[in-house]
Amino acid sequence: MNYFVGIDFGTSGVRAIAINLNGEILATSRTEYDIRDYKTWQSALYEVIASLPKKIRQATNKIVIDGTSATVLTCDRDGKAIGASMIYSDACSQEVLEHAKKIAPPQHSVCSATSSFAKLVLFLENEGLRPSFSSLYFLHQADWLGYLLHGKLGVSDYHNALKLGYDPLLLGYPDWLKNWALQHPEVILPEVFAPSKTIGIIQEEIAAKLNLPFDCEIGAGTTDSNAAFLACVGTKNPAIGTAVTSLGSTMVLKVLSDRPINDSRYGIYSHRFEHSDFGCLWLVGGASNVGGAVLPQFFTEQQLQELSDRIDPNISSSLDYYPLPKKGDRFPINDPNLLPRLKPRPDDPVEFLHGLLESMARIEAEGYKLLQVLGASPIQQIYTAGGGAKNQAWTKIRDRYLQIPMQQAIQTEAAFGAALLAKSI
Repeated sequence: MNYFVGIDFGTSGVRAIAINLNGEILATSRTEYDIRDYKTWQSALYEVIASLPKKIRQATNKIVIDGTSATVLTCDRDGKAIGASMIYSDACSQEVLEHAKKIAPPQHSVCSATSSFAKLVLFLENEGLRPSFSSLYFLHQADWLGYLLHGKLGVSDYHNALKLGYDPLLLGYPDWLKNWALQHPEVILPEVFAPSKTIGIIQEEIAAKLNLPFDCEIGAGTTDSNAAFLACVGTKNPAIGTAVTSLGSTMVLKVLSDRPINDSRYGIYSHRFEHSDFGCLWLVGGASNVGGAVLPQFFTEQQLQELSDRIDPNISSSLDYYPLPKKGDRFPINDPNLLPRLKPRPDDPVEFLHGLLESMARIEAEGYKLLQVLGASPIQQIYTAGGGAKNQAWTKIRDRYLQIPMQQAIQTEAAFGAALLAKSI
C-alpha cells in the first residue's frame, strides 16, 4: 500500500492525517504544543507521527508539513537554534520596520512589522548574538521541522519564503534582496522549492525511531492557511474566484485570482498556486489576528457551544467590537499598535458572544471587499476551514454579511491539505 501523511502545525495544536492514493483518510492523530517554544515543535512532530498506526507508518511514501506563516527560527550550521523563535503575530519595532522599508521596494509585502524579513533584520540588529556566528540559517517553522526529518539545512518553499522577500512570479530572490544579502554574508538565505517537491529521504535514525520506511520522502512544506485552502477545495482544478476563510485562532482570507495583489498598507499578499488548466494562478489574501483566540478569554468550550445555540443569527447585534486577543493586527488593518475593542460588555453572555461573532463576520466581509476593490478576481463561492467552521450560528451570521454562496468543504483540517500535497508530486 501507498500512504501519504500531512502534518499541520497550527497556532495551538499539531495534527497528522494519513491518506491513500484515493485521498481517503485512513488515520489521524493530534497533540498540543507551545508555538513559542521551538523545543516542543520537535517533540510534537515525533509524537503525532508515532501516534499513527504502525502499519500505516511502515508504508508511508511521503510526508509534507505545513507551519504558521512568518513563524521563524535562526539556526547555526548544525541546526541548533540561536535565540528564541518568533511567531507569526510578533511585531518588530517601528525602527526595525523603517529599516526594512529602506531595503525593500515601496508597499512590498515584507514591509510589515510581522514579516519574516523584518524579523531577520531585527535579528541582525541584535549585536549580542550576530557577531558570534559566521553562518546563520534563517528558517520558517515548516523549514526547520522538515530539516528534523530529512537533515538538510537551508531549504524552504515558495509559500513560506514569500514573506522573506522571495518572488514567486520570477521563482527567485529579487535583486534588492540579493544585493542586501551580499552585505550580510553570514546570512544563508534558504534554497526555495515548490511545495511538496521532494527535498530528500528521511534520515535513517529518524526512520528507525518512528517505524517509517528508509525510503520515505520528505517534501517541501507550505503554510497552514494554504494547506487549509487545499483541504477545503481539493487539488482538482478549483475555479477562479473560489475563496476560503480559515477560522482558527486567527482569521485568514484567500481567494484564487488570475492576478497577484500585493499591498503592505493592508497586509495583502499573493501566493503562487499551480493550476493544471490555467498554469500559474494566485491565492490573494491576508491574515488577521481577529479570530477564535479571543474567545477563550471569556468562555469555556462548553459555554461557547451552549451560548452559540441560543443566538438568533438572523438578528443583527448592535455591538461594534474589534476582537483582538492583544494589541496589533495585520489585515484588513495593518497596524501593530491597533488596540482591541471589546467594550461595552453586556451582562448577558449570549448578547456578548453574539457581538463578538458578528464583529468578526463584519471584519471578514470588509476584508473580502477590500480584496475586490484592489483587483482580485470576483469571488464566486466561499469555503470555510478551521474550528470556526463547526459553529452554525457563526456560519449563518457570516452568510448574512457575505451574501456569497457558502460551500461545504471537502475537509476543514489543514493536515488533509498537506497530505494531498504529499500525494500530488
